[in-house]
Amino acid sequence: MAGHSKWANIKHRKAAQDAKRGKIFSKLIRELTVASRQGGGEVADNPRLRAAIDKALSNNMTKDTIQRAIERGAGNNDGDEMEETVYEGYGPEGVAVMVECMTDNRNRTVSEVRHAFNKNGGNLGTSGSVAFMFHKQGRLTLPEGTSEEAAMEATLAAEPEDIVTQDDGTLEIVTSVEGFGAVKDALVEAGIEPSASDVGSYPDNYSPIDDVDTARKVLKLFDMLEDLDDVQNVYSNADFSDAVMAELE
Repeated sequence: MAGHSKWANIKHRKAAQDAKRGKIFSKLIRELTVASRQGGGEVADNPRLRAAIDKALSNNMTKDTIQRAIERGAGNNDGDEMEETVYEGYGPEGVAVMVECMTDNRNRTVSEVRHAFNKNGGNLGTSGSVAFMFHKQGRLTLPEGTSEEAAMEATLAAEPEDIVTQDDGTLEIVTSVEGFGAVKDALVEAGIEPSASDVGSYPDNYSPIDDVDTARKVLKLFDMLEDLDDVQNVYSNADFSDAVMAELE
């Protein structure tokens, strides 16, 4: 693996927008609840819950709010029948898109997701149409100036999958979903606090986007999808060039 952090420009941009909309907390609480319901409320035994807690804390959610969401999920409250579903499709210029949702009404959700694709020059695909291009991983970006030797020494026992030098000189550690918590704990214990960390679906290969008009169309699709109440995460293999990102600022 090599190259700059292609996922970061969109993830960071969307995180800022979600926070501005005030929707990020409801999505985080939903993820905490479902993660604890499926894997239990013990963080040490539930990698998905650990990742959800880290994300909630990084977005300034209080520990009391996090704990209530965990207890709600672990208690499996009646009347809270949320289920997970993933939709796959193609955006403008064939960009692959994965849409993770949590819903209590699949018909409503698929209708809204399909509408977003159709309205923005894309099309909703069948199950498996783009999933083979992605797989779940943890990613941790280290502070500028962290040496690869220090990162390797700190995380060796936790067995990360890879340590990647980005185009800007920073380091990114790639982990399995199960190993995410152990790697992050090892870094913190060594005095290396990640500047960003997340568990998500990442593509094996990227589709470069160097045209500003195309970028605007793709971003409009992302915006519309992420504005849907049932949508938790949107992942794509779009790789926006630095020139395009500068033009869009």
